[in-house]
Amino acid sequence: MTDAKSTPENPWPVRTVARKLLDWINRLGDVWVEGQVTQLNARSSTAFLTLRDPSVDMSMSITCNAGMIRELQLTEGSRVIVHGKISFYPNRGTLSLRADDIRAVGVGELLARIERLRKLLHAEGLFDPRRKRRPPFLPNKIGLITGRASAAERDVLTNARNRWPGAHFRVINVAVQGPMAVTQVMTALSTLERDPECDVIIIARGGGSVEDLLPFSDEALCRAVSSCRTPVLSAIGHEPDTPLLDHVADLRCSTPTDAGKRVVPDVAEESERVRQMRDRGRRALHGWVDRERKLLDALRSRPVLSDPYGPLERRAEDVKRFRDQGRRAVTQRLDTEDVHLSGTKARLTTLGPAATLARGYAVVQLVTPEGPDGVLRSVVDAPSGTQLRVRVVDGAVGAVVTNVEGGGTDDA
Repeated sequence: MTDAKSTPENPWPVRTVARKLLDWINRLGDVWVEGQVTQLNARSSTAFLTLRDPSVDMSMSITCNAGMIRELQLTEGSRVIVHGKISFYPNRGTLSLRADDIRAVGVGELLARIERLRKLLHAEGLFDPRRKRRPPFLPNKIGLITGRASAAERDVLTNARNRWPGAHFRVINVAVQGPMAVTQVMTALSTLERDPECDVIIIARGGGSVEDLLPFSDEALCRAVSSCRTPVLSAIGHEPDTPLLDHVADLRCSTPTDAGKRVVPDVAEESERVRQMRDRGRRALHGWVDRERKLLDALRSRPVLSDPYGPLERRAEDVKRFRDQGRRAVTQRLDTEDVHLSGTKARLTTLGPAATLARGYAVVQLVTPEGPDGVLRSVVDAPSGTQLRVRVVDGAVGAVVTNVEGGGTDDA
């Protein structure tokens, strides 16, 4: 009846649920587990410790022989691999891993794991310089993630404020080593990322051993930093220390002191640069004004501006001279043509019959049956019976003389 499905009308008692949990857990068998040791208690023959996942906020209880702890000289923060079987205690409703073998993870193994993770992150492009963001020239607010009252915090704040006294910080103190470090650093990073006034984030820690700096080579932390929209500066350890966070961050600083110097500009240097630029601007402006003044003086000294009416007067004189020349040329041409016309007129008068008639002469034209046949010099020269036509001085046609005999004429 107890194996039937539980319902509100037929619920299972606690013992049944506990027994079923025990059956399910026993099916898991023995396992190998890796983590960091926390809350170590080895005062009696049985040691109790907590094994914590370094990347997330999860842990489990471990029980083992205290001699194993003393033999390995384990301390809180040690990275270990534990072999054992999970046990469920129905009376307390708790789980615990009963360990029968504990192995410390050596430095060589840790470095090998870091190297494998480095190759993986590099292959995914998290180290690509093209994805890195340039920190702002003068951030409005600087987020600082570091240990409480640490030398790293003091170095960053002191050097930054010496360079720029108005630098504004938001400091979040976290554990920078041990099993809680990764979780606390990621939580602080998320808090600063959501702060709209925070323009840059510094993660700083002083020097330490390879085990001490392991949290800053954690995969989860590296991926969290790579996904940040705010530029992140890594200032972990000393110059030789290069955790994976240095490769993922937007800017690597060799030390916390270097981070304090690089996150803000030097007010003295910037003031000197401003003074130099102001001097350059003043010299450039003065040079430009001098050039323009010289150009203006040169323009004002030109005749067209110094004596604006002079060219007009000279042009007026030229116009007057050209007008006189044109008038003389026209008058001379008219006079010449008048002389030519008078000469032609005189020649026409000389050659015309009017002048001859005016002197008392007549022009006699011989007319034959065939028509006019020239002018007679004398009537006596005309044949008998010839008709003559006489033109008198006023142009009227005189009497036609007919039947001229021996030069005789009839007066018109």
